[in-house]
Amino acid sequence: MAVSEAAGGWGATLLDLALVAEQHGRHVGSAPLIEAQVAARLLERLGVSGAELLAAQLSGEEVVTLGLHGSRGGMLEMVPAGTLATRVLFRDGNDVLVLAAPAERTRIENLGKMPVADLPTQGAQVLSSGPEAVAAFETAIDEWMTLMANALTGISDRSIEIGVEYVKERHAFGVPIGSFQAVSHGLATARTWADSAKLVSREAAWAADADSERFAELAGMAFGLSTDAAREASFRSLHYHGGYGFMLEYDIQLYWHRAQAWPAQLGNPDVGFARAERARLNRLSKGA
Repeated sequence: MAVSEAAGGWGATLLDLALVAEQHGRHVGSAPLIEAQVAARLLERLGVSGAELLAAQLSGEEVVTLGLHGSRGGMLEMVPAGTLATRVLFRDGNDVLVLAAPAERTRIENLGKMPVADLPTQGAQVLSSGPEAVAAFETAIDEWMTLMANALTGISDRSIEIGVEYVKERHAFGVPIGSFQAVSHGLATARTWADSAKLVSREAAWAADADSERFAELAGMAFGLSTDAAREASFRSLHYHGGYGFMLEYDIQLYWHRAQAWPAQLGNPDVGFARAERARLNRLSKGA
């Protein structure tokens, strides 16, 4: 879906992909959906230099992912799908490089049980260089944040649904616990946060094609807001389950764990807000 029909894909817009990402989050999907889609779109933007690897990815010969953090001391840290990928795209200064994932990888234990790993960068090759390559990679980071934001809205929505269902069934003092203000108000607040985050996340995905000058700013805002909203929604629902919330038999723990772990591959919500601030100031400096 992620790339144009000319490149062998289905020609989906980022908004199309955002709707898929939302369902991915709602059902806590385990496949490396977001990073694979973003990597494919980056390869298409790189043109001829990325064409061969893109064709291999689309045919299933390669599993390509995106390194969200630059090389540090000869290592790529917290690579999404790092234990599964055969190739990793990452940026180092003015270069976009491709790394053939080595056999020896350091798997990072995490709350979301994700296949995250640290990889040594030895043997990486420059795929493309210059301002256009850097811009293409930075757009890929914005796309990752946008799709992750929409996946987190799916987590928020389902967490609240699970919480509402439970507090209507669980009784205390002869009444459903959902009738207590401390519970109902908490879920209402979580719903407000979730709706606000969804609005910004959808707008960010829309802006990728319709208002590209604001895309980077909205992507950062969406990532920060959706991370906060998903963590609030899943926490409220888990908390109102009491001790049951942490038991493997109850689904809400899946959502809480992933609300913590999925966005942490990039960083805390502040990472998104800071990126949005930089994009905003850059636009203002250009008189946009």
